[in-house]
Amino acid sequence: MTAPLLRRRELLTAASAAGLALVARRTGAQASDASAPPLAGCKTKFAANVEMWWGGVPFLDKIRKAKELGFPAVEFWPHQGKPIDELSALSRDLQIEIAQFTAWGFVPGMNEIKNHDAFEAAIRESCAVARKLRCRKMTVVAGNDVAGLSREEMHRNVIAALKRVKPIAEAEGVMLILEPMNIRVDHKGHCLYGSTDAVRICREVGSPMVKINWDLYHMQISEGDLCGHLREGFDQLGYAQLADHPGRHEPGTGEICYSRVLRQLAELGYRDFVGVECSPSETERKAATRLAAADVW
Repeated sequence: MTAPLLRRRELLTAASAAGLALVARRTGAQASDASAPPLAGCKTKFAANVEMWWGGVPFLDKIRKAKELGFPAVEFWPHQGKPIDELSALSRDLQIEIAQFTAWGFVPGMNEIKNHDAFEAAIRESCAVARKLRCRKMTVVAGNDVAGLSREEMHRNVIAALKRVKPIAEAEGVMLILEPMNIRVDHKGHCLYGSTDAVRICREVGSPMVKINWDLYHMQISEGDLCGHLREGFDQLGYAQLADHPGRHEPGTGEICYSRVLRQLAELGYRDFVGVECSPSETERKAATRLAAADVW
């Protein structure tokens, strides 16, 4: 092994030790209290995706569990079937925010013109739910591939759909965040993946209330160079999400150096919530502790 490689290994080891020492100092006061929130004191404002963190738990109890771990916010998928009035009251009582939820999913796709009436109706309905929840952002999904349509045609239809509803989002003060997926692992047959097309679509829509749900897990699988792509498309970033890869578990279980990526978000000026859309690899508390460790730089 050459001297430069040895030096690099020494530096990486030192950096890792320093990060762990910072986490230990930050959480030292909690060491004697096993019930202390592991996320207390984080620089990044994390939002737990309650759909993935607590299986088999009643929905409102998931919000309580998120609060116990120190999450300042939660996110969830479709609002249909959720106890919205109870959630509104509970989130106010617990002083935990609703960072975002899904207003429009994979099917039917907004990448087909015939679905645009339904898309507009769903956005109007979801904005009313967002008002109840004091929620500022809602995810929308482009749709799966449509037989007979090219990707360019589907993307034009997505642009048309978003232009149609952007006056609603602007009037309501609710940001629509378009989420690109990945087609290598999770969403084969979806029409939108990676940041390049999503940035182009949102720039063409041209609204401060239509931006990207920048899921770093999907972006890592689709394109890599997470920090570089964030810098290039930051003007269209509306919300960030994370999970490690492979496995879609919490940071520290895969290949992504999230301390570097979170630092990049902060340096670019992102101060909003970061959704943690992952399944804990072990217990939820251990996952939250690893998440806190990734927030050190």
